[in-house]
Amino acid sequence: MAKKSLVLIVASLISLVLVANHAVATEEDNQRERHTRLRQARQCRLHQISANQPDQRIESEGGVTEFWDEYDDQFQCTGVAAMRNIIRPNSLSLPNYSPAPRLVYIQEGRGLLGVTFSGCAQTYQSSRGEESYRGGSEGEREEQEGRRSRRDEHQRVQRVRRGDIVALPAGVAHWCHNDGNEDLVAISVSDLNNHANQLDQKLRSYFLAGGNREGSQGSERGDQHHRRGWESETFQNIFRNFDENLIAEALNVPEETVRNMQRDDDRGFIVRVREDMSVIRPDEYDEEERHRFRRERRERDETAENGLEETFCSMRIHHYLDEPREADVYSRHAGRLNSVNMFKLPILRYIDMSAEKGDLLPNAILAPHWNLNAHTIVYITRGEAHVQIVGNNGQTLMDDRVRDGDLFAIPQYFASALRAGRDGVEWVSFKTSRMPMKSPLVGSTSVFRAMPVQVLAEAFGIRIHEAQNLKFGREHHTLLLPSSRRSSYRE
Repeated sequence: MAKKSLVLIVASLISLVLVANHAVATEEDNQRERHTRLRQARQCRLHQISANQPDQRIESEGGVTEFWDEYDDQFQCTGVAAMRNIIRPNSLSLPNYSPAPRLVYIQEGRGLLGVTFSGCAQTYQSSRGEESYRGGSEGEREEQEGRRSRRDEHQRVQRVRRGDIVALPAGVAHWCHNDGNEDLVAISVSDLNNHANQLDQKLRSYFLAGGNREGSQGSERGDQHHRRGWESETFQNIFRNFDENLIAEALNVPEETVRNMQRDDDRGFIVRVREDMSVIRPDEYDEEERHRFRRERRERDETAENGLEETFCSMRIHHYLDEPREADVYSRHAGRLNSVNMFKLPILRYIDMSAEKGDLLPNAILAPHWNLNAHTIVYITRGEAHVQIVGNNGQTLMDDRVRDGDLFAIPQYFASALRAGRDGVEWVSFKTSRMPMKSPLVGSTSVFRAMPVQVLAEAFGIRIHEAQNLKFGREHHTLLLPSSRRSSYRE
């Protein structure tokens, strides 16, 4: 009996210790979470939002890589980083990967994009060297063996063109070859706060080849930040400081090959292709066939159960965002909005991002609204506009004109509005949600439209007929409002 009592006492003590340890661990987790929330809250105490051009420029042999200042308050608040790659004709953006997911918009040009998904099969195979040996001299046998050794296999290569939005999951190696006759211009936004990134809130890229050329340039406004974040890094490839014997044995290649991989390389992140470059891919369809293929593929996606039947290895990674016939919001007298979310491009479910393309006619308005579940990063692709952003305390954070090449952030819940210039405006928005939601202040789906007239009258201290005008004044419009004689573009 005494032994049983002793066992029960010991068991009780152990349980108390476990419960206490669990409580301590839980409290530590809660403290870390509170600290994280407090840090993020401090980061979002914005006093001003400005539309900026890139302020860091790195020249490479085959192009230019430009960065927006990631230490800018608006990007610290939204937890994103933006960059622009300009790849010259017959040049290659070297293979690299990042710890945060990224959306890329192809603003100009065309090219071939390779994305390597870990664990997926090399499904593209060349036909060279597959014939079997049928006799012949020793020289012929050696030549035939050489043909077999040149046989290539790799994962699928994507054709990307102007107007495409491309999803790059975290940790996935990718490269891009400009095989066209004009510069390929790609705008990228990385979600550094995404759950896939367990590192700090900083833009990182891990290159498998190449390095940073000397003489990268930055503006005076960002010099302090650049000294802190750029000049202390070399941006060399990850193989550079591995032991060459270890890498040679791991790759089963001569040490001389490894030394070539590790040698000083001042070509930068984008290199010229010195030989005719061809990769294995199916022949491209003509334009009409390409549109038909996209339409049929979209219909398959819509009939699928949220796209989950697609395997990760075969998921589409890009979607044409500039198709007028696919507009989600359209006004003949105002313009259109095209969006791509997880239902149109199922891979966005995994990276928790989405995009939107806007095209407004002269003096038309994108109605005041706020985003319920996403930060928004806006890049102006053509024209100019007047933008206003208001914070939770009623403070005007932005009241400025933006033009081609400008980029700015609209944090979650901050209200914003946009009026197009005399020649109209086009933009692309990157959003930190796979299924973003807007709440408009104007139009048939606005918050005012859903409220009783008397509530509006009492809330604003106005007469009933004024409240009715407020509620039904834009009854037949949505987010896009045509210009009127009473309004014009603000200089």
